[in-house]
Amino acid sequence: MTTRRAPLPGAAELFRTTTPSSPPAHRGRTIGNAAPTRRERHEEKITVYCSRDELHDLETARLALRVAHGLAVDRGRIVREALAVVLADLESKGADSILVRRLREP
Repeated sequence: MTTRRAPLPGAAELFRTTTPSSPPAHRGRTIGNAAPTRRERHEEKITVYCSRDELHDLETARLALRVAHGLAVDRGRIVREALAVVLADLESKGADSILVRRLREP
């Protein structure tokens, strides 16, 4: 007995990726030329825990950038900019960088 039902796709076909499977293009960025990313979709994510005071300071900085400098940026952008600055300083100054000095503080 044959069925008249059309064959249905399997799970592999239903849940396959629709984008090319090539790895994401590496920008060739080194820390020294680590320009922060602008308005683009970010594929990678980290979670950073901070104190209430640190979050307040970040939000205060965001508002100050908007009011005093006319820069409407989100907290993520501020963090990416700060990260780029700190990593460039680490690469150029090494042991004398602000990051090394602050991490060595008791």
